[in-house]
Amino acid sequence: QVQLVESGGGLVQPGGSLTLSCASSVFRGYDYGIAWFRQAQEKQREGVACISPDDTATYYANSVKGRFTISRDNAKTTVYLQMNNLKTDDTAVYYCAVGPTMCDYDEESDMADDFGSWGKGIQVTVSS
Repeated sequence: QVQLVESGGGLVQPGGSLTLSCASSVFRGYDYGIAWFRQAQEKQREGVACISPDDTATYYANSVKGRFTISRDNAKTTVYLQMNNLKTDDTAVYYCAVGPTMCDYDEESDMADDFGSWGKGIQVTVSS
């Protein structure tokens, strides 16, 4: 069973930054794309970023484009989500997930269908 462990969440003021991490031994394989999703209270789950198995392609939701960056470490054991210029609307539980995808998405895509393994989630709260 794939284990994904998120870390790095917390409370931050508007305009601040946080970096989320997602660790798993499965990331060493080259068949998995990794994505970050989020779900705010009373809102639908949203796919915010994705990185392809070979790191050549990324996807960002319009709501985070230019502010969030997804990346993977050289050892390919950890995937990061660097979040800058955070807004109160970014408050949510953030999940990482893996699946056999090249991250070829657009705003109309239902990304979640491609991901079979999920972390437990971590809270990010943006508030003054």
